Amino acid sequence: MNEKDILKKIQRIEIFTNRLVSTVFAGEYESVFKGQGITFDEVREYQAGDEIRTIDWNVTARTGQAYIKKYVEERELVMMLVVDMSASTSFGSIPETKAEIAAEIAALLAFSAIRNNDKVGLICFTDTVEHFVAPRKGRRHVLRVIRDILYFQPKQQGTNIETALAFVDRVLKPHSVVFLISDFKTTGYEKQLRLSSKQHSLIAISLQDRREAELPDVGLIELEDAETGETTVIDTRSEEGRQLYKELNQRVEAERRQIFRANQVDAIHVRTDEPYVKPLIRFFRQRAAKG
Repeated sequence: MNEKDILKKIQRIEIFTNRLVSTVFAGEYESVFKGQGITFDEVREYQAGDEIRTIDWNVTARTGQAYIKKYVEERELVMMLVVDMSASTSFGSIPETKAEIAAEIAALLAFSAIRNNDKVGLICFTDTVEHFVAPRKGRRHVLRVIRDILYFQPKQQGTNIETALAFVDRVLKPHSVVFLISDFKTTGYEKQLRLSSKQHSLIAISLQDRREAELPDVGLIELEDAETGETTVIDTRSEEGRQLYKELNQRVEAERRQIFRANQVDAIHVRTDEPYVKPLIRFFRQRAAKG
């Protein structure tokens, strides 16, 4: 996309996502990601049923009557968008690539966050962290985040989720909200996934193009791995060959889902040829129902 196309796309994304946030997502987001810290508010007289451990012994000793410390929940959170910009995300069998879908999803989440007065940050990664935007508030900042995703030109081809999450743990305070948006076409990130999920509220958004799940009958085709450059020739006229390809990808997808479950990481699975709003809303409502 040229600069003019990108600016038009940013405007379209803002209009579309603001409408969704106003009608659905702001409330769903707030119900799931309540403030996870507490701050001191005031002291008040002890009442039957109050936790003994909340008694303020200094005030109690001074007044001769039991008082407790009252706390309130902190609303403000930090959301970090960790976006995979490796070569495989530039693929798309529909007009939009996985990277463009990632930008739209990131925008929807970011506008939901600032509507609730939370901060939003961005990490773009390949096999290293290539771009970092510190968390801030406000519409102008969110538009900058969206623009950075759409304009971003990666220097590397590969994917290293472990490195990206380790960076997150270094730059963020615990209990932040982290959305990891990737097609997860890599391995070896399970340990770091588990470590990061213990520090933060980590949600994986897994992107898949329909042609990565199944092939049409179009004769001989050459498939190239965008990250390694390796090529494979497949005869899609063979029903057996197409079925083997489909089953292979189903196994890979099942293994990925198992990794998320084993490490207690919530995951949202998005097909680029299907509306991404439905799986996002389903996630928010299911998570809110869990409490």
